[in-house]
Amino acid sequence: MAKFDANSTLKRLQNRYRLVVMNDDTYEEVVTFKLSRLSVYVFLSTVFVLLTGLTVALIVFTPLKLYIPGYGDMNNTKELRELKIRTDSLEQEMIYRDQYFQSLRNVLQGNSSVKMDTTTLKIPKTEKIDD
Repeated sequence: MAKFDANSTLKRLQNRYRLVVMNDDTYEEVVTFKLSRLSVYVFLSTVFVLLTGLTVALIVFTPLKLYIPGYGDMNNTKELRELKIRTDSLEQEMIYRDQYFQSLRNVLQGNSSVKMDTTTLKIPKTEKIDD
């Protein structure tokens, strides 16, 4: 197993390289850069941090944050819950209404058998009057 040498790694990072951009037709040097691995690493890290910071700032300080699930306004969340409860109760009322109309339609058409169940009726008891 090779030993890790900090000095050789640091020297490799500090070695200087030349990046030359040339015109392909005339072989004229357009731009020349003197780079090292360390400077390229620092530059790319800086660009990454800046882009990440700009993206976070864009989301936090603009209305884009409302599109993130769970990050909406508390008033909107409360209104959504109330609307959900109201919608559920309206759906239940529509089911009851449809059942009522179906039963009424069956009775009017004469094709329903009505069950006479008196156990569900609440008949008040007669009071005795003592004279």
